[in-house]
Amino acid sequence: MEEFYFCTEGLTVGYHGVPLIKNIEIRLKKGEILTLIGPNGAGKTTILKSIIRQLEPLSGVAWLDGREIQRLSGNAFSKKVSVVLTDRVRPELMTCEDVAAAGRYPYTGRFGRLSEEDWRIVQEAMELVHVGELRDRDFTKISDGQKQRVMLARAICQEPEIIVLDEPTSFLDIRYKLEFLSILQRMSRSRNLSVIMSLHELELAGRISDKLLCVKGDKVDRFGTPEEIFTPGYIAGLYEMTAGSYEERTGNLELEAVKKEPEIFVIAGNGSGTALFRRLQREGTAFAAGVLWENDLDCPSAKALASEVVLEKAFCRIRPEQIQRAKELIDSCKKVICTLDLEEAGEWMEELRELAGYARGMGKL
Repeated sequence: MEEFYFCTEGLTVGYHGVPLIKNIEIRLKKGEILTLIGPNGAGKTTILKSIIRQLEPLSGVAWLDGREIQRLSGNAFSKKVSVVLTDRVRPELMTCEDVAAAGRYPYTGRFGRLSEEDWRIVQEAMELVHVGELRDRDFTKISDGQKQRVMLARAICQEPEIIVLDEPTSFLDIRYKLEFLSILQRMSRSRNLSVIMSLHELELAGRISDKLLCVKGDKVDRFGTPEEIFTPGYIAGLYEMTAGSYEERTGNLELEAVKKEPEIFVIAGNGSGTALFRRLQREGTAFAAGVLWENDLDCPSAKALASEVVLEKAFCRIRPEQIQRAKELIDSCKKVICTLDLEEAGEWMEELRELAGYARGMGKL
């Protein structure tokens, strides 16, 4: 237990004495980022609320820096753990600086007065998350994304050793999602800050997390590194996906393929065909694609969206039988589209030039 900054043993959480998730086992070292993933309603927020003592665990123990969390005083807990929840805070007549400064109150003593050093820490935290220019703005008048960053500044002001966040990117656009998570990652490295959070964005969870905890049913289904979690087919099972697909290696999420005989054959590669594959899917047009190498950028989308994909092993010349199958598909399709510039391609594209020539000879290219 000594080597882990945060850990749980036999932790069971729930409401009104009814277990929701049983025997939660977490092991987190100082400076590591742990992300909870799983379907809506699986209990991720319940786990987080139990960790931050908003809910009393039904059984088991959570340890923080070698001490039982439930036995820490309120002030001692506040100096070690800060929290950013999705609940919308609505403070009355408070500026953004006032909200951020609230994070210093575990250190201010009985009268709640902030010293010059406290204010320096507040300013530093606001600059760190890029909300310094909002200092004098009414907190209720700024955007949801700006509020989320101000709340992160407040959490940083506590100078915690661990920060707990529930869906912290929910109200952020793509720019601020990446910026927000980059700040967390930077702090985990530079300040040895441990992070526990829940995320819906699987591709981001896989990139930022040192550990992932997968919640399904009444248990933790998996706990480990992203490489251990994102194995072929696992995410579809975790979320019980009935339409579309998720490719664990690339984070590629696609809608359901058009289930008809292909009308169009696409000669693609090097990522040049993905946009067309998605356009054809949106239009309800079934297509086939090839010949693609198994490590090609177009391969994940083609395999998810095409009626059939003619594949070749990575780093191999295209075999005659693959060319023959592609020609058979071209024969049955009404039209062929080539997204590659085959004139400038190297000798490895010779077989694809042959395919394009075959389609051109049939008046289909």
